[in-house]
Amino acid sequence: MPSTARWPRRVAASLLTSVAFTLTLFAAVDPAAAHPYGYPQTVTIAADATRPEVVHLRWKAGGNDELTLLGVELGLLPQDRVLLDGAISFQASDATVLASSAPFTNYLLKQMTVSSDGHACAGAVDPPSDLAGSGVDVDYTCAGPVGAARVEVRMLSDLDPAYQTVATGPQGQRQVYGPGRYAHDWALGDAPLTSEASVTDHDRATAWKVAGSVGPLLLVAAVVSLLRRQVRRRRVARALPS
Repeated sequence: MPSTARWPRRVAASLLTSVAFTLTLFAAVDPAAAHPYGYPQTVTIAADATRPEVVHLRWKAGGNDELTLLGVELGLLPQDRVLLDGAISFQASDATVLASSAPFTNYLLKQMTVSSDGHACAGAVDPPSDLAGSGVDVDYTCAGPVGAARVEVRMLSDLDPAYQTVATGPQGQRQVYGPGRYAHDWALGDAPLTSEASVTDHDRATAWKVAGSVGPLLLVAAVVSLLRRQVRRRRVARALPS
């Protein structure tokens, strides 16, 4: 039978191996790969300081490879940019080709829409000078001053429904667009935060998801620490004179 002094060390070693393996899995994820599980794409929503009828949206891809994938899907780039194993062969010129194309402009206006008082606002894309670096701006002109706007974002969801978009707006408003939540109401100017409750609920849900992911690792670390203390105490007990 193995001695009781060795058992904690074996358990601790096993737990440490599990932690190391889990961390290796996290480190192995390539955030630049063109899939919905890397860095998220972002949208910034803002009112116009001098034109109250205008709403500004700025979209930025989560990674350059996503621009290449979108370019292939829109027929602007050759199919061989997507390799057989699913990897994307990105070139610096891909963003330039995409930014200067009419299909990309049409795609933006289709996948991102703004409405106010139940009426759609007309969008106009500002040709981006650095699509990969700073993203692209789209201005939406509504029929009158905008107090609250409904913004719908479905960017890249046609490529993979798992894609999500992290959006931020005035007064610290935030929302994550994704499956089942492609529309959200935003307060602009002095309008009340009509969707504050839904934002709070989403933040709570996000916090629980993070806790669910990180919690097991923290628990393992706590168990390892406890076992190490037990080993030290037994060593000290054996060293003390009886």
